[in-house]
Amino acid sequence: MGPSVSGIASDRDGAAPLPAKPRARRIFEYKRAIPWTWALGLGISIWVLFFGLWEIASVRGWVNATFMPAPHTVLGTLYVMLAERAFLTDIMVSVYRIVVSFLAASAIAVPIGVLMGCFRVVDAFVNPFVAAWRYLPAPSFVPLLLMWFGAGEGSKLALLFIGVVFFLATLVMDHTRAVRTELIETGMTLGASRRQILRTVVVPAVLPNILISMRQMLAVSWTYLVIAEIVASTTGIGAVMMRGQRFLHVDEIMAGIVVIGVLGLAFDFLFRFAHRLLFPYLQRGNN
Repeated sequence: MGPSVSGIASDRDGAAPLPAKPRARRIFEYKRAIPWTWALGLGISIWVLFFGLWEIASVRGWVNATFMPAPHTVLGTLYVMLAERAFLTDIMVSVYRIVVSFLAASAIAVPIGVLMGCFRVVDAFVNPFVAAWRYLPAPSFVPLLLMWFGAGEGSKLALLFIGVVFFLATLVMDHTRAVRTELIETGMTLGASRRQILRTVVVPAVLPNILISMRQMLAVSWTYLVIAEIVASTTGIGAVMMRGQRFLHVDEIMAGIVVIGVLGLAFDFLFRFAHRLLFPYLQRGNN
């Protein structure tokens, strides 16, 4: 008994502690990364649940099929629209309008936002103007845009531009202000000029958040698309949806909504992919 007791004592008093028992993984953990298989499965399951409940409600007659057609009816209509009615052309027209207007808005909003976030004198001069325009609803400009640009592409692109440019400038300004002052002071201590600090310190530091802001505002641009295309337009997803409303073709309206949702997710994925590709060090830090 003696040796065993002393052995136990030496184990308790020794320098090498017993290995800790690993804690079981919990489903809900604050800010902990999950396996990509979990993310993929959960992302698919919410859509399966949504369309499953919608299908059940339609099949069992819980909703009026005229105003709420079943998912399989909407998908069938979408196939017919793509195969027989040149709906793909309308989709490409809408994508063109989104891309052109968004690039134009970004080309103006990003530099202005960075300058406002860096220099108080620019902020004091520009921000009151930008802040006032942010509170004006973009659809209220439709009558003016139609008078200025007519019913062609100009009025639609202008509406999408107005809906993005002022909000994006403000977001970029806020992110630029959040750049650590120590980085700028270090550059000044090393003798860098204001232009060098802006190019080599501020812009690289804020660029990841600029990309995030652009991704957020692109979603807003898609929400304005239907408004831009329902007024004096014969092409685009919004025009197709308005024709469906005129003839009570709810399945065509829902097909247009589905297409906008799919396109929005596709563009969002592209921005996520670009963010991971351009700033891999941020992903490693989050993991």
